[in-house]
Amino acid sequence: MVYPERFSNLPAHAWPRLRALLDVHEGGGPLIQMTIGEPKHAFPAWVTDVITQNAAGFNKYPPNDGSPELKSAIAGWIKRRYGVEMDAETEVMALNGTREGLYNAVIALCPETKHGEKPAVLMPNPFYQVYMIAAISGAADPIMVNATAETGHLPDFENVPEDVLRRTVATYICSPANPQGAVADRDYWAKLIALAEKYDFFIFADECYSEIYRDTPPPGAMEVAEELGTDRNRVVIFHSLSKRSNLPGLRSGFVASGPDTIREIKQLRNYAGAPLPLPLQQAAAAVWTDEEHVKENRRLYLEKYQIADRILGNVPGYVSPDAGFFLWLPVEDDEEAAVKLWRETGVKVLPGGYLAQDVPGQENPGKKYIRVALVAPADETERGLELIRDCLYPA
Repeated sequence: MVYPERFSNLPAHAWPRLRALLDVHEGGGPLIQMTIGEPKHAFPAWVTDVITQNAAGFNKYPPNDGSPELKSAIAGWIKRRYGVEMDAETEVMALNGTREGLYNAVIALCPETKHGEKPAVLMPNPFYQVYMIAAISGAADPIMVNATAETGHLPDFENVPEDVLRRTVATYICSPANPQGAVADRDYWAKLIALAEKYDFFIFADECYSEIYRDTPPPGAMEVAEELGTDRNRVVIFHSLSKRSNLPGLRSGFVASGPDTIREIKQLRNYAGAPLPLPLQQAAAAVWTDEEHVKENRRLYLEKYQIADRILGNVPGYVSPDAGFFLWLPVEDDEEAAVKLWRETGVKVLPGGYLAQDVPGQENPGKKYIRVALVAPADETERGLELIRDCLYPA
């Protein structure tokens, strides 16, 4: 058998690497899982009622692009959240989880060549792994742009070499950032949009953590693009109910952009899409319409921000996240710290280097960090953070 070469040199994925690193050791206490960003807060109790009430929909093929009710609810949320009026039929499409949309965006939208050269897709480093595999699947070069403390933990796209920018067809950007919790402000978005217009590329804005923040809602890419009068076909936004509403298992997300861009995305999905079952679409429509549970969810995360600040605030290099639900904690060596923590305390965290790639001439930007997920209940989170402090940062 002959298999495709484009996937043959992929680095080991984060989770198999983590198991290989830690499973050979005994844990030093009861397991406290702080690795994966899987929300543990309760989702709205009435969601299951909506699914049950619409259960007859399991007997039907679901609408490929999203039911009218779901797309209308999404467009209404975008209007309330960002002040941008989007056409539910032509500028919004439902997704079976945003990873699907983030992956297919390159294939649906990006040309096979640019100026006669192999295209490039820019992405932050550290990054969500699907960005890299999407670029490779679309026959483009994935270009890692380091996001470090010196760059405010957001990628400095403006300093990407000119020859790379000329062949860039798209850039991924995550704000609030996973794993650092940094937020792109209006000035950052404006500069990125100007760069995209100058070099003619798409902005793929992964905004899945947009509703988990301290007090000020993070600005969105489409919001700023609208303020600037930018062609909204250039900006593609991705959102999800996984973090906003603690519904990772519902697999409900959306992509929104201008009508030309969404037309191209829909064309690919007509052939390769896996639409959400209709009862789940009805539930998602109800969830996008409700904000009370989102406020409660945010309150619970704010409580854990405060716990983290109290326990770790004196740790040199500690940065309290602006948004999201991860801590990006400084260490001397990410794997050594993760092993030490597991063997001595039973706390599992993710080495930061597993979320990043080596860039020629530069150190892996995650190598001196660990990622800690604040998704467990407050008491478990508090205990885990105390163990991290006492093990890795003794006074």
